[in-house]
Amino acid sequence: MELPQSGGCLCGAVRFTLISEPAVMGVCHCRDCQRASGATHATQIGVPESGVRLEGETRSYSRPADSGNVVSRHFCATCGSGTHSTNEGMPGMVFLRATHLDDPEQFQPAMEVYTASRPSWGGRFDLVTSFERMPPPQEMPV
Repeated sequence: MELPQSGGCLCGAVRFTLISEPAVMGVCHCRDCQRASGATHATQIGVPESGVRLEGETRSYSRPADSGNVVSRHFCATCGSGTHSTNEGMPGMVFLRATHLDDPEQFQPAMEVYTASRPSWGGRFDLVTSFERMPPPQEMPV
């Protein structure tokens, strides 16, 4: 991925600038991501907090994931577009929505998770690394 990369929500009130290489880029098919995205999956760019600048007002909704860790999903206070999330099980990381990149072709997913929740009718990727559930951190590609 070429850096820096910028992106933002539907109305432009929330903007981000990615200034460091992502720790992980992937696709999640869990039911929470499906419901939050309105699609068969969510695209995620995991980056250390220090590697992204976020601007604009967001609100958040928090709930435990199946792991028991609380995931906070942030969205634009104006247009409601989901912008990023945090997971208490991965402190110091921010997960940006790759579909919000100004140049979404920069997103190159390395893995997909929760394929057991992927509907038969959509959201298929030809990725070598995939997991039926969330893998332990040591198994995740970096």
